[in-house]
Amino acid sequence: MDLGLDGATALIVGGSRGIGLATARTLATEGCRIALVGRSSDTLATAAEQLRQDGCASVLEVNADATNGGDLARAVDEVHRQWPALNVLVNAVGPVAGGSFDALDDDAWLSAFNEGTVSVVRSVRAALPLLRAAEWARIVNLTAISVQHQSPGLVAYTAAKSALTSLTKNLARSLAAEGILVNAVAPGPVLSDWAAPALARAGLAPDDARGAYELLSAAHRMAVDLGRFGLPDEVADVVTFCASRRNTFMTGAQLNVDGGTDFL
Repeated sequence: MDLGLDGATALIVGGSRGIGLATARTLATEGCRIALVGRSSDTLATAAEQLRQDGCASVLEVNADATNGGDLARAVDEVHRQWPALNVLVNAVGPVAGGSFDALDDDAWLSAFNEGTVSVVRSVRAALPLLRAAEWARIVNLTAISVQHQSPGLVAYTAAKSALTSLTKNLARSLAAEGILVNAVAPGPVLSDWAAPALARAGLAPDDARGAYELLSAAHRMAVDLGRFGLPDEVADVVTFCASRRNTFMTGAQLNVDGGTDFL
């Protein structure tokens, strides 16, 4: 299936690791020019080099903090100086907000929403002029399956991601008349950096999705019909379709990529 992405420009906020990096890799494979935004310059440089080694000739790395509106405006300016248009914006930044309700103070709540919701407001605001100037444009936001399956240990994280789901729907409605399609992808438990220490202690390989599920599912109250964790590339494939020209009639949707649950 030709996704119509060859020669397109994609900006991935939070693209230096995890699902963001996997999405950058998949978009690059489809022919996109890639701009990565990340907070850690070392992690960002490593991610960009990985993409180049995989054959992506057009990679721009921008060291920026998604919680800083000026940083994101500068990131979009750098993309504009490098390339004439922006077709795809992917928001893959997630809050670090574990903890029960009693354990979280005001600063923790504000940080969760700043990272998980307002960062997307900032990136969309900064990118909209370039997206509007493009022949076609898509926005994809990474939410989480926890917005449908509440977890007392992730109360602030889930609240921020729920707000992002609402923001996605409202942006889709606001931008529909301009032909800018906005969707969300909600991953279930995905095997990424967060699980690495526990897997190493158990003597499991870092990509052992079934072993990780057997080890961690009970402690984190996870139930997946397929009996394993997902892999970042599996989520990235769905994000890439949402971001593509092949997606012509889906906007305001949230797609679960969760290995099977009882949620619609």
